[in-house]
Amino acid sequence: MHMRRPTRIILQLLAWVVLVMGAAWSMMALWFDASRNGWISGLLALAFAGACAAAIVFLKPRWRGMLAMGGCIVAVIAWWNLIPPRNDRNWSPDVERLPRAEVSGNRLTVYNVRDFDYRSATDFTPRWETRTYDLGKLRGVDLFLSYWGSALICHTIASWEFEGAPPLAISIETRKEEGESYSAIRGFFRQFELYYVVADERDVIGLRTNFRGEQVYLYRIRATPAQARALLLDYARQMNRLAERPRWYNALTQNCTTTIRQHVMYVGEGRPFDWRILANGRVDELGYERGMITTSLPFTELRKRSNITGKAHAADAARDFPDRIRDGLPQ
Repeated sequence: MHMRRPTRIILQLLAWVVLVMGAAWSMMALWFDASRNGWISGLLALAFAGACAAAIVFLKPRWRGMLAMGGCIVAVIAWWNLIPPRNDRNWSPDVERLPRAEVSGNRLTVYNVRDFDYRSATDFTPRWETRTYDLGKLRGVDLFLSYWGSALICHTIASWEFEGAPPLAISIETRKEEGESYSAIRGFFRQFELYYVVADERDVIGLRTNFRGEQVYLYRIRATPAQARALLLDYARQMNRLAERPRWYNALTQNCTTTIRQHVMYVGEGRPFDWRILANGRVDELGYERGMITTSLPFTELRKRSNITGKAHAADAARDFPDRIRDGLPQ
């Protein structure tokens, strides 16, 4: 009996922590996702908070109030998971078109490859292209890390190199509507559809280095052409699925790096989970420890040489942009 009471108290405290966290998340989900009209969302969030408070205050014994509060949270979770993503919104011009891919033997045809000419981050001349690649001439896959703030967080972009053809870069991002901007908090809710930016490196990398002021690093991944091909084809399949059935972006579970990991796991090349998958600003350190990038140099020296920001500024809009940013990189 002496041991049961402390155990019961601990379990009750844990239950309260779960309920409070669940209620806080539910209020935010209602606030962000219940309506495009802010005051309606706010009213629903307040009504939810009131219902939870009334359950705890008026239902006796207390476990009944806790159970009712849990029921409210479960109802919000069920509703939230049924919110459908869409492909028919008023999209921002830079994500207006959905990429698609067709594979016939070694021939890969990609539609709606973005190759914009930028005058600023928001002023550009759109250009969407159809490009064809010979998978037999695929040499490997590279990884870009782009930093805009904290050293712990970056944006990751995969890019495939081909002999005799420009690289094909694919950036997993949010599909924003006209006039909409990204918010890290909103990214945890049903606010943005998932989007694969399939682009020329001059576009998707040059935009970040030359117009957004980001610091970009480039690492060559230790992968065979067969491994790089399997990864690219899995990306292509997902692009086609998104064109038919959109999915939600999520800043934790379906972001630029966790989605890459899902592709890698799907083609059978995955490694155990590591906290740096989430704090992805240090994913290059993880790759170095696991031998996924070259270890011929000390990591600090490798990272210094992998910063291609200055090279990208110098290359500007040159057509040999991919070659110039790779000049001097460790193989």
